[in-house]
Amino acid sequence: MLSRREILKGTLAAGAVGTIGSTVFIPLAAKAKAPLVGTQAPGYYRLMVGDIEVTALSDGTGLFPMADLYVNTTPEQARLALANAFQGTPTRLSVNAYLLNFGDRLVLLDAGSSDLMGPALGKLPANMTASGYHPDQVDDVVITHIHPDHTGGLMLGGNKVFPNATVHVPEADKAFWLSAENKANAPEDSKGFFDQAVAALTPYIDSGKLEQFAADAPAIPGMVNTTSRPGHTPGHSALWIESKGEKFVYWGDITHGDVVQFDDPNVAIAFDGDTNMAIKSREAAFAEAVKEKYLVAGCHIAFPGIGHVREDETMYDWVPMNYRADV
Repeated sequence: MLSRREILKGTLAAGAVGTIGSTVFIPLAAKAKAPLVGTQAPGYYRLMVGDIEVTALSDGTGLFPMADLYVNTTPEQARLALANAFQGTPTRLSVNAYLLNFGDRLVLLDAGSSDLMGPALGKLPANMTASGYHPDQVDDVVITHIHPDHTGGLMLGGNKVFPNATVHVPEADKAFWLSAENKANAPEDSKGFFDQAVAALTPYIDSGKLEQFAADAPAIPGMVNTTSRPGHTPGHSALWIESKGEKFVYWGDITHGDVVQFDDPNVAIAFDGDTNMAIKSREAAFAEAVKEKYLVAGCHIAFPGIGHVREDETMYDWVPMNYRADV
């Protein structure tokens, strides 16, 4: 009787169609050709937090010169840290948002960038539609802070993207970014941020659909809570929900990427309005996430941007959520 080794050896040596018993061996020569598809799957990912359905939505990814944008490190050190994580320079950075279905209310956390940052971004409405929802169905949009990649997506071509939604913004950010005096005193390369804030929010103000929340006050009482994490902007806030003992915290721009600032929270980003305060907010956010072990979501962490924070030998570590095919 032939052993399994002898059968396998003889089959490979034959190099042609043959039969052993009832088994047919056919050469794996593929003749068919097909053009490259060249597109990615729709960018959404769904999970449950207690009774609340959370849908991560991708606004897209962009290439950014991250090694040159980090502060309190050198470009060489940043490039090395990114390279050790198999990330290039410029670095591909995600822009994420999160849709919450409470059963009787549909709430979006941040709105993406619309057409403000090039064709690789601005994909949030299409991905929302692909996920089974539509921008017209959104009841509320809660904003972590007023920057173009978080509020730009409120408008497109002069029209509201979420025509039936009330927009909720941090009180301190509204006061800062809608101030003509602050714009006049700002550096020239920052004045566009003020113009964008006015363009994104004014139509909602004019229609009575803009509300503000104070630091650490609920954005939507009984649904979306906030924790003040200032520094990146004056009112930058983490948004969080709880259901059945589970907690989900969307911390906005506490980090840009999932490598450099976890290894060294003192590394800031050039877009921070107050570097020292942003560092304190990041340290507090990391420490709380480690202590409470809740799910974290980040706007600029690789999509879907959901995971946990733990301590490691360098400082902190980002642990992406294990993928699951069911909800």
